[in-house]
Amino acid sequence: MNLIEKQIINLCETVVLEKGYMLIDFVFRGHKNLLVIELYIDSENGVSVEDCAEVSREIRSHIETENLMEGNYRLDVSSPGVERPLKFLDQYKKHINRNFDLRFVDDEGNEKSIKGKLLKIESDKLLFAVKNEEYFISFNKIIKALVNISFS
Repeated sequence: MNLIEKQIINLCETVVLEKGYMLIDFVFRGHKNLLVIELYIDSENGVSVEDCAEVSREIRSHIETENLMEGNYRLDVSSPGVERPLKFLDQYKKHINRNFDLRFVDDEGNEKSIKGKLLKIESDKLLFAVKNEEYFISFNKIIKALVNISFS
């Protein structure tokens, strides 16, 4: 990663946090003549198109004011979508009563996978229901969590 990319990442992190969102992922792709910067943001209440546009305008303004980019670039700001794993505890709050595919490390250090419904969050522990059993899982023990969206 070069110096300009580091500066842009720092700028994006700052703007996203100042606006009250979480920076979920950051992707540089493309080539020197057309760099594409993809930003994925979220909040515990979700992210609207207007939220993404506001963050995009603010970042673009800083990039241009500080003359950080040479040549053409495209800045895409969006919500992470359900196909991206959850990274922050605050992201889980809006998914209470939804089903998850979850990989985690149990208390004995074994990796386990479950499909279960998130029932509640207490401090840093999440309660999942799997059939007739319940699992309290510490957030820091979660390896990967994907929300299962049902259209039924």
